Amino acid sequence: MLRQYELVDRVLDYDPDADEALLNRAYVFSMQAHGSQKRASGDPYFSHPIEVAGILTDLHLDAETIATAILHDTIEDTVATPEEITRLFGPSVARLVDGVTKLSKIEAQTENERAAENLRKFLLAMSDDIRVLLVKLADRLHNMRTLHHIAKPEKRRRIAKETMDIYAPLAERIGMYEFMREMQSLAFEQLEPEASESIGRRLEQLKSGDGDRIAKIASGLKLALSRAGVEAEISGREKHPYSIFRKMSERHISFEQLSDVMAFRAIVPTEEDCYRALGIIHRRWPMVPGRFKDYISTPKRNGYRSLHTSVIHAENMRIEIQIRTEAMHAQAEYGLAAHWAYKQQIVGSDHQVSWIRDLVEILDTAESPEELLEHTRMAMYADRIFAFTPKGELIQLPKGATPIDFAYAVHTDLGDQAVGAKINGRVVPLSTVIENGDQVQILRSKGQTPQAQWLNVATTGKALAAIRRHLRHTERVEQETLGRKLYEDIVTRLPAPIGGEAIPQALKRLKLSDESALMVAIARRTLSDGAVMEALMPGSGGADEVHALAPQSSAISIRGLTPGVAYDLATCCHPVPGDRIVGLRRPDAGIEVHAIDCSVLADLAERSENETDWVDVSWGDKTEGAVARISVMVKNEPGSLGVVSTIIGGHKANIINLRLDTRDTNFHTNEIDVEVHDVQQLMRLMAALRAADAVNMVERV
Repeated sequence: MLRQYELVDRVLDYDPDADEALLNRAYVFSMQAHGSQKRASGDPYFSHPIEVAGILTDLHLDAETIATAILHDTIEDTVATPEEITRLFGPSVARLVDGVTKLSKIEAQTENERAAENLRKFLLAMSDDIRVLLVKLADRLHNMRTLHHIAKPEKRRRIAKETMDIYAPLAERIGMYEFMREMQSLAFEQLEPEASESIGRRLEQLKSGDGDRIAKIASGLKLALSRAGVEAEISGREKHPYSIFRKMSERHISFEQLSDVMAFRAIVPTEEDCYRALGIIHRRWPMVPGRFKDYISTPKRNGYRSLHTSVIHAENMRIEIQIRTEAMHAQAEYGLAAHWAYKQQIVGSDHQVSWIRDLVEILDTAESPEELLEHTRMAMYADRIFAFTPKGELIQLPKGATPIDFAYAVHTDLGDQAVGAKINGRVVPLSTVIENGDQVQILRSKGQTPQAQWLNVATTGKALAAIRRHLRHTERVEQETLGRKLYEDIVTRLPAPIGGEAIPQALKRLKLSDESALMVAIARRTLSDGAVMEALMPGSGGADEVHALAPQSSAISIRGLTPGVAYDLATCCHPVPGDRIVGLRRPDAGIEVHAIDCSVLADLAERSENETDWVDVSWGDKTEGAVARISVMVKNEPGSLGVVSTIIGGHKANIINLRLDTRDTNFHTNEIDVEVHDVQQLMRLMAALRAADAVNMVERV
């Protein structure tokens, strides 16, 4: 275990300006907080966070990150509190420690590949600051190095599988290949002990049989490049047992059939030297077709850059060679973390404009920790959020999703019956936006059905489709019921009773599919009473009846209309004086006056082919008594509606109508028609309602 002065000296070696006092305080605090706790190995528990910090010093990370590593288990495993960490080490370190603590609490679900992939995405999305992920990966790496001390084989296998499924791919995703390879090798020893031992034994036999073959090949490569004027550092090794095992499994071949078990790396001064070295090697040894990859001109998504090729060396032996610069090598081994250790901007090709390249530039040019923090937010999965069910199942949703979306993502029946939600144990409206990492519990009632206003808060296609499907079905049932009542009234006005064939014949004359369609048409008023009477009993209906709309309010005048022409203030948008308005001439229905931004008006405009349907109108001098409709969500508490009515009365407005729209255990939503002078009065009223404690939300309908 690193001693206090050794750890501090490591940091000061690469960062002489590091906050030495911060590191010393963190070391002493963590040692005292963990006290006599022991690890499975029998070592003091305190040794673990210190070794994690030591791993991160190899990456030359900043003092805040090293302090976070030292403190990362204190909140979860000791009596230390977040407030205490903030007071002693500052808000930045406290935020990082809190981030690592949250990641540590996640229950990994590795039953299937999709669950593991979702959890990897969740880890990335949860880590606003990349340093949180670096600490978490170093924490997992040290746990894997000491995994053999755990007595129970099933626990070792579970941790190893979790590492293989989640943490090693996560390290690869952010370009930390050195972490990835070591994690995979250590996990492989636990998951496939016989295969690991067998491959390890074969590799040892190759070493003993070939002597210093790797050193000889490396020397030959270096000499060939040097003679052509390219100076290079050459290193070689046998491939890791897990890498060999994976290739054997993928290609369905034995170890003896695997031809490329040795890999070499050439580190050259410049990018131009990379391509010169490639040409020299291909001229000296035959290239294996299909094995060349240029990740310099086309980097991997995580920023990895290198040239890969395989050639046939002596005795028909294949070897793999990677060619890169020192900067590319730093990126290849430690990904994003390398840019704290290697402050040289890496310039990619014009074709690569990715989040990692932008982040590298920001890391290199940031002038202050605050600027660095502002710009090191993970851009990955910015359009997605991840939330948990009470049982720990991970649900992926679009950013801006609400409990309605969450409920339908779990199950359609749960969505249909939702009456409320709890987020992190707190009761919230169904319109609340879910944040990353929230635990969401849906409150349900068998008597509940989807509500029309849910369409305004749902964001996912599944939720919207289910709500619309239910509303269409409900609306049709209601319209059919209303249509039958109106139909019965129409039949009583016929000159004589009708027989059993009257309806089938009427359906043919009206070109309707069935009796249900007839009732819906009557309810929707797409058929006039006269047309239905004529279809049921020809000669009885006469001409279609025409009903003109009377002016809605004589206290309001509209400029631009011919005197005496009937008009109506549209009930879809409830325009009030001060709104920009337009008139719509409807057949046999006078003029409808709409607010200019009315959504119904926009739909009509798309379908309208006759420009003369539109009438240019404006408010006249008489503007008393306009009716606006507002939607008010209030707490389900005694007196809430009384507060609302008092505020409305206090603003000299009059309640014309009040209708309960939706209700659940905690909130009621009411649609209220209020009589106001103009839009300014309405806005002042709505602002006053929003300020009331009893009111959760106010919107104009």
